[in-house]
Amino acid sequence: MAQKPPSTDIVASDQPEDNDPGTAILRSNAVQNPGLEPEHQRITDLDPKEEKKAERRISLFFTLSIAGSLIAAVSYVVFPIIPGDMQSVRLNNMFVGLGAAIGLLGVGIGAVNWAKSLMHGHELVEERHPTRGDEETRQTAVEMFSQANKESGFTRRSLVRNTLLGALIATPVPAVVLFRDLAPAKDPVKLMKQTLWAEGVRLAQDPSGIPIKASEVTIGSAFHVVPEGLMELEKHRLEEKAKAAVLLMRLPEDELNERPERASWSYQGIVAYSKICTHVGCPVALYEQQTHHLLCPCHQSEFDVANECEVIFGPAARPLPQLPITIDAEGYLVAQSDFTEPVGPSFWEREK
Repeated sequence: MAQKPPSTDIVASDQPEDNDPGTAILRSNAVQNPGLEPEHQRITDLDPKEEKKAERRISLFFTLSIAGSLIAAVSYVVFPIIPGDMQSVRLNNMFVGLGAAIGLLGVGIGAVNWAKSLMHGHELVEERHPTRGDEETRQTAVEMFSQANKESGFTRRSLVRNTLLGALIATPVPAVVLFRDLAPAKDPVKLMKQTLWAEGVRLAQDPSGIPIKASEVTIGSAFHVVPEGLMELEKHRLEEKAKAAVLLMRLPEDELNERPERASWSYQGIVAYSKICTHVGCPVALYEQQTHHLLCPCHQSEFDVANECEVIFGPAARPLPQLPITIDAEGYLVAQSDFTEPVGPSFWEREK
């Protein structure tokens, strides 16, 4: 009598029936791939108490991440960096860095623990198939996402889900605080409009700090000048120097075109304009003597000194601000006032 061929059906066991979709996939895969080793059962798969412990542990990591991100943001404010004070730099770097590290590590370690302890880790062999966009494929994709949601427990494990979402929301907080501090703390219009120039302040050559007389400025020459006494202001030297930097030039008076209301802003063909380009704030440094043009080397904005430094080429949106000048009783060039408009890039909101 012919022998009955071996059956490929799954043999019933004493284990209770499991309707979990992941288990069904594992059984189906075992039938299709009989040489595959049986899956190693984790302790969280066998003991509901251990599963709950793992869930609480993962939530703790996400909660630590939230706390770390908040610590980094608060520390940046509580321990500000004071120029010249290395202790403040060390405290800022230590607490901000520690908080950011806890925030990032909490998310990473929690996610890894979640994947290893709670998510199903079935070994599957899937045949490649052409990518298609028909309704059947789309429906299969929806079912796969639904099944992944069930296996990961993202919807069911509310404690893990909510702490993860909280950690992800809190993680960018330190970056927001740090990058926000790069913006001016005060009104940029007032900040960029007010410089060290004032009535009677002498124009001094940079970097020597020596005041300059009108007789020393020859036609075709260009001087980089700053307010006299600026070198003594060590605390805010760089910031104030950047805002107050001026280019001083002398043109033939008959080639200088000025509006009547600005005719008194120059002295015998000597004019002074802000050195800060009105595009993005680069230093305007190149002066063409024959054409009376100033060139910004960063993005090639070009200004016509003979016509109140109007823009004749490039991305700059407005002329360079002019500093009104005259001479004092000793013949030294002095400012009549501060700039009448904000210096620097045009993206600052200007007062009307």
